[in-house]
Amino acid sequence: MRLLFKILYRLYRLFSWLQYQGGRRFTRGGLLALVAMIAAGMMGVDTDNAVTYQAFTPIFFLLFIAIVFSWFFRARFSATRLLPRFGTVGHPFSYNVRVKNLSPKNQIGLTLFENLADPRPAFDEWLAAQLADERRVRSFKFSQPRSNRAFRQAAVREAALPPMRPNAEVEARLEIMPLRRGVIRFNGVTLARPDPLGLFRSFVKAPAPQTVLVLPKRYPMPRVALPGTMKYQEGGVAMAANVGRSDEFVALRDYRRGDPLRHIHWRSWAKTGRPIVKEFEDEFFTRHALVLDTFTDDPRGEAFEEAVSVAASFACTIQTQESLLDLLFVGRQAYCFTSGRGLGHADQMLEILASVRPSPDGAFGSLEHLVLDHAGVVSGCIFVLLSWDEARRELVRKLKRLGVPVLVLVIAESGSNTRFAPGPMQDEPEKFQVLEAGRIEEGLVKLA
Repeated sequence: MRLLFKILYRLYRLFSWLQYQGGRRFTRGGLLALVAMIAAGMMGVDTDNAVTYQAFTPIFFLLFIAIVFSWFFRARFSATRLLPRFGTVGHPFSYNVRVKNLSPKNQIGLTLFENLADPRPAFDEWLAAQLADERRVRSFKFSQPRSNRAFRQAAVREAALPPMRPNAEVEARLEIMPLRRGVIRFNGVTLARPDPLGLFRSFVKAPAPQTVLVLPKRYPMPRVALPGTMKYQEGGVAMAANVGRSDEFVALRDYRRGDPLRHIHWRSWAKTGRPIVKEFEDEFFTRHALVLDTFTDDPRGEAFEEAVSVAASFACTIQTQESLLDLLFVGRQAYCFTSGRGLGHADQMLEILASVRPSPDGAFGSLEHLVLDHAGVVSGCIFVLLSWDEARRELVRKLKRLGVPVLVLVIAESGSNTRFAPGPMQDEPEKFQVLEAGRIEEGLVKLA
């Protein structure tokens, strides 16, 4: 079975390459001529009863001559982009590309194409996506079929360049549509010139490697009453993301039995002849844990991307409030990132979420240990889950037993029409919400 999938994967790569190269190499007229030639060849098999075969030969020679002309395009160019630092999924942005003609001849009729990194997945990722599609079909969860767009990072429109003299520089404005979060990698640009017949393009490439980070989509959030109240934080804000107490203190006092030795102020002891310790100020503030569920068997699933977008929306909202936010998730290892009140900014949290990847191994226990280890310092916990199985219900149940207020959001696939029983949240049904992919914004409004 795996061998069959490998063959299908090779065919997928072959046909996707042909589609990509054909869309660039052939002009619209060239594509029409190619389709006409194939149709004439198929319908002209029976030469006794059809005359369409007579169109095959002239069309074939027109395309052959156009392809031969492409061999004579010899020129050199350099390119420089003026890219923004960030983009956002679903929001197109424009940027400028400066192209310089390094050849001694005038260049006219050129078209600029961007060369992005190959978006086609490795075999294991492609196989996981195909198996996920098969499971949805078998469970009658009909949705849009997966296409190459599901793996593409971005779509860039071509741009026509004005005539260029030798050693002259022109500027083109391109528009790019980010389709997925993460890093868009630009390898270079391609300068294309059509043949005299206007059927086939010849290419010259210019290297120009650059990257742009695409942030996850965010939803407008209502004013949500986050769970929990102010809680004592040992060491204050300065040590909220570290271990131990802060080095800053508010006063000096005499040593008392039980004071840690590391708090002794040695210089004061030397001056006074008696032990003196540093006294710290107790600080109370709210600190929330934002738990992102990354355990899914569909690495390109719609539900996982929506879960990341919901987490990003909460991260931006909580940053405007007087509280700390701990982002907890599991990738190759367990991660905890803290921001808020001077420890970090919303942009930093969004950069982290832009690079989150799913964990297909299903070891949910690692996330449970991470959350329970932080239960003693957080005021409340916000869960963004991809399922509502027994393992996730048990984690929520344990936190409630520890007295930690929780808000549970379960992301469901679009069109699933699945209803989940609140389980441990049955005593607080207003803090349990199922959000359907594709209708996330409607569900978030109910949290107000």
